[in-house]
Formats: sequence, structure tokens, C-alpha cells
Amino acid sequence: MKKSGLFSLVLVAAAAIIAAVLMTFGLQGSGTSGKLTADIGGPFKLMSSNGAVIDSTTLKGKPYAVYFGFTHCPEVCPTTMAEMTEAYEKLGDAAKDFTTFFVTVDPERDTVEFLHDYLLTFDKRFVGLVPTMEELPVIAKNFRAVYEKVPTSDGSYTMNHTASVYLFDGDGKLTATLGYGEPEKARMAKLRKLLGVASPAS
Repeated sequence: MKKSGLFSLVLVAAAAIIAAVLMTFGLQGSGTSGKLTADIGGPFKLMSSNGAVIDSTTLKGKPYAVYFGFTHCPEVCPTTMAEMTEAYEKLGDAAKDFTTFFVTVDPERDTVEFLHDYLLTFDKRFVGLVPTMEELPVIAKNFRAVYEKVPTSDGSYTMNHTASVYLFDGDGKLTATLGYGEPEKARMAKLRKLLGVASPAS
């Protein structure tokens, strides 16, 4: 085969790999609210940190957020939760029925009780969801979320995971994502739009 032909095949293969990666990881930390991939999300029924089963079909008519994280997360998760807590304070009564679901990607360590205590540090409208080891890959796939166990030098492990907050409207449709480190102004604009709240006068 000529070098030019081989080079063309390499380019095609590389393009295919890049496209696959973008489809899989496109939402990780993006926080964009442009054209979002259809069918992200879907129904779920999982044990909550409050001790009850949360069935997403009962959320009809109420917007909500979904975040994949874990309690041993050293920075990304607590920072995201703190930013969402601050957003709740700024939104006031407009967010009284707006729930943020924290789906653990580490159900081996994040028991119902442990996740409940962890979320007490943040806003009361955070609800933890604890999938079983069998349920976790299913809900992660439905939300196009990724997670990976990474061994640490002390013999334990940490988790790599999607860092975006998914925003859903009252019909369960994804409207936007909030990326990790996204500017507050952009984050609040998306939340106000989701909740139908007018932006404050500048």
C-alpha cells in the first residue's frame, strides 16, 4: 500500500476514535446549554439518603438536577455542592421545590447513612441516591455519565467521574448542564431560566 493511502486510513481511524470519545465524554465538565444530545437521562428508581425509594415518575412537573459524585471526593464534589448551595440561597423561594439529586458512583463506601450525613453539610434540598453495584452502570449509561475506580498509593482508591450537573425541566428533559468551574453568572442564568425566574436588573 502506498504511503498516501496508509496515511489516509490512519486519519479516518483517528477521526472515528475522536468522534467516539466526544460522544462518550462530551458532557464532562462542559456546562454548555446549546444543542444537547437527545435521550440523556430517563426514568430511575433508587434508594435515597432519606431512607425512601425515589421514583422519577413522581417528579412530573418539577424541575430537578442530577449530579454524579462520591463522598470521599477531595475537591470537585464539595466545591460543586457548595456552589449549588449558594445558588439555592440566591434563588430563594423560586427554588423551594427544586431538588438536586447526588448519585454516588461509589456505593461500596457511600451507604445510605453515610451519604445522608455528608449532605447535611449542604442545602436541605440535596437528596442522595444510592444505586446498587448492578444499578450504577445502568443509570450512568442513561445519563452519559462516566466513572472509574483509581487505586491510590495507600492501598485505597479514588474515583474519576463526570463533573457536570445535569438540569432537567418538569417534563424530565435535559435543558442544560453546569460545568465544574463554570462562572457564577452563567450558572445562575441557566438555573433562573430553568425555574422561570427573571434575571436581576444589572
